[in-house]
Amino acid sequence: MATCRYGARMTASDLQTLFVTNLVRYNSGDRRRWRLIVGDVRVYSLSTHAHCNWAVTPSGSASEVDAVERLADRLREDHPIITAG
Repeated sequence: MATCRYGARMTASDLQTLFVTNLVRYNSGDRRRWRLIVGDVRVYSLSTHAHCNWAVTPSGSASEVDAVERLADRLREDHPIITAG
């Protein structure tokens, strides 16, 4: 099972929740809106994506997408490998 830098297991669902929690904390808006903007966390095979096996494709305004992409860059440092769960 995949682990983050600190040894804890991180699932796609956990990562989506982490995205939403941070976006609500540091930006305006509510959890439902940010969850719609972030969308699903896609998990890829480690055989083809050995350094980071997940991606998000945010949708929303330019500033909302920018906020998600900046956060994704930071989260990839601590959680490059996740599980599909």
